Amino acid sequence: MDPESSRTKRQRLMERVTPYVFVSPFYILFLIFGLFPVVFSGILAFSKWDGIGKREFVGMENFQRLVQDTEFWGAVWNTLVIWVLSTIPMLVMALLLAFTINLKFIKHKEMLKALYFVPNVTSVVAVTILFGLAFSSQTGLVNSVLEMMGRESVNWIRDPFWVKVVIAFVGTWQYLGYNMIIYYTGLQKIPKDYYEAAIIDGATTFQLFRLITIPLLKPIILFTVMMSTIGGLQVFAEAQILVPSNPTAEGGALTIVYYLYQTAFGQNVYGYGAAIAWGLVIIILLLSLLNWYLTTYRIKGEK
Repeated sequence: MDPESSRTKRQRLMERVTPYVFVSPFYILFLIFGLFPVVFSGILAFSKWDGIGKREFVGMENFQRLVQDTEFWGAVWNTLVIWVLSTIPMLVMALLLAFTINLKFIKHKEMLKALYFVPNVTSVVAVTILFGLAFSSQTGLVNSVLEMMGRESVNWIRDPFWVKVVIAFVGTWQYLGYNMIIYYTGLQKIPKDYYEAAIIDGATTFQLFRLITIPLLKPIILFTVMMSTIGGLQVFAEAQILVPSNPTAEGGALTIVYYLYQTAFGQNVYGYGAAIAWGLVIIILLLSLLNWYLTTYRIKGEK
């Protein structure tokens, strides 16, 4: 074989292989830390395993137990309530803030965006600890203010409803600025001519917001709703820090992921824990499909 021809073939082979070598670390890490846990959890969901001994295949037993588990459905209810209390007000406030900052007469826009975004890069653990101190039943700042106003103090962490409110506050504080930045970026894409023409026609600020901003931001609003739904149903750290021991569904702080953590890593019941995880996946999928269906139906109805 001609040496020159052999060298050319090797060079061509290297040119083809080199790009794959450079991107391979991503796929290797994805296979190890992404795909493998998903596949293994699927296997565990049909098994009984304590993490040490031999796995025992039990078929649909874990899912049958899940359907009849009142503690699980209580955790589902807590998670949904927290999601409603956190996500809906947070997205509305984020949209209003983005619209306000985008107005011409507002100055120091970059500073305002940075200030609102800071909570998103703050440790959720640190933020939750601060909220726990502020809402403490005995020495909390919130109860001190209520007593100064002549109101009775509230047992925020021990009350089944108010503990969900506190957890929702943490989520709102954490992700308000993040969604505000997304909305603000979308507002920058709306042609200024639309607003100027509407102002010439005598439109008020509220009419600008309702008739121009919201319709043109609909795809971005749908994106934030979907992502907030997925993230809101996975709330864990806030509940675990506020109620670190013996959480119950009746107590209000037991969420789906917290129940999963308690079952799998607290009781070493990994098979049933995996079934809880897949139950969460199904709930997220159903809510996402419902949201997509309602959105599609509305768009078709408008057309």
